[in-house]
Amino acid sequence: MDIEKLKFWKKKEQADKKPKSKLREWVDAVVFAVIAATIIRWLIMEAFTIPTPSMEKSLLVGDFLFVSKFHYGTRTPKTPLQMPLTHQTIWGTNIPSYLDWIQLPQYRIPGISSVKRNDVVVFNYPPEHHHPIDLKTNYIKRCMAIAGDSIKIVDRQVYVNSEAVPNPEKMEFSYMVVANDEIHERILRRYDISDFDIMPRRGNQVTYRMHITNEVAEELKTLPFISQVKIATINGVDFNEKTATTYDPNIFPGSELFRWNGDFFGPLWVPKKGATIPINERTLATYRSVIEYYDYNDDVQITDGKLLINGQEVKEYTFKQDYYFMMGDNRHNSLDSRYWGFVPEDHIVGKAFFIWLSLDPNRGFLSKIRWSRLLNLIQ
Repeated sequence: MDIEKLKFWKKKEQADKKPKSKLREWVDAVVFAVIAATIIRWLIMEAFTIPTPSMEKSLLVGDFLFVSKFHYGTRTPKTPLQMPLTHQTIWGTNIPSYLDWIQLPQYRIPGISSVKRNDVVVFNYPPEHHHPIDLKTNYIKRCMAIAGDSIKIVDRQVYVNSEAVPNPEKMEFSYMVVANDEIHERILRRYDISDFDIMPRRGNQVTYRMHITNEVAEELKTLPFISQVKIATINGVDFNEKTATTYDPNIFPGSELFRWNGDFFGPLWVPKKGATIPINERTLATYRSVIEYYDYNDDVQITDGKLLINGQEVKEYTFKQDYYFMMGDNRHNSLDSRYWGFVPEDHIVGKAFFIWLSLDPNRGFLSKIRWSRLLNLIQ
C-alpha cells in the first residue's frame, strides 16, 4: 500500500471533520443531561417535596426528599408520550405534559425488597381516575397494613392482625385550644406548632384547631393564658362523644353497613393477590372499587346485589394484585386509606429514602434552612 496515499486520505478526513460550534456543544450537553436525568429519575431515584402536613412530625412541610425506585423495583412507563422531567403539566402552566393516546402494559422490574409495614411510601393517588396510573398525583404515607393483613383502629390505636402497632414518634392529633388572646409566635415556635387554624373569634377568647402531639397538648394545659385544651376530630366532633358506633359517611367504604370513623375503624381485610372472597352485600360494599377500577376488569356491572364481569354473574371473586393500607402520621389531618380505601400494587412509586434539604416556609431567608434535618434517613 502506498504510505503517502494513506497519509493523504487521513489528512483529508481530518480536514472534513469540522469542530463543533459552541451552540452545538451546548445543545448536546443539554440533551445528554436531560436523557441522563430522565433515566435516573425513572430507574433509580426521584426528588419529591412535602407540600402538606399529613406526615408531621415525621416529615415536615418544606422537606425535600429522594425516593428510591430500586427498593420496590421501578415500573415500566405506561404513558410514553410525555415531556421529560414533568408530571401531569408543563412547569408553571396548566398545559398537560402528556398525551394518553398510547397506553402500554405496565410491568415492575424486580427490586431489592417489598413494601413492608411501617415503610414510608410514595404512591399514585388511586381515586384520581382522570389521569393514567403513572401520572396520578403523588401521595406519601406510612404503610400500616400489607396484602392479607386485617387492620383495626380502636380509640386512635392501630391494630394489625390483632396486635397493637407501635405509634410513630411524635404522632400528632387534632386539638381544640382556647386562649385568652392570640398566642404569640414565640410560643408557637417554642412548642414547634406549625399546623393550626384560628377559628372565628368569640369575645376576647381565641380558639385554635392545632395538630400537635399529646405531649405538647399536656404542656399547653399548664400555660396561664390557655383556658382549655381538648382533643377533637377533623369534623369537629368532640373526641369524648366519639365511639365505635359514631358513623362518618366520609370514611371508607362509605356504607352504613360499616359504622366507622377515623378513630374507630374496621376490622378491614386488605386484598391479597390470589385470595378469593364470596360475593355478597358486605363484600361488594367493601371491595367494589377494587373490582371495578383497579383489578384489570374491563366490563364490571353491579346491580341488585349481583356482580357481573363481562356479562357473566360472579359469585366468588379472586384478586389479581396485592393492595396496601396507608395512613398519615398526623392522624387527624391526613386524607388516607381510611377515607378512600386501598392502594393497588401497580400504584406504588417508591420508598421515601432520605431528606436532602428542608426549608421552613414560615421563617425568614437567613433562618429558613432546617439544618438538623439535612441528610436524615426517613424512618
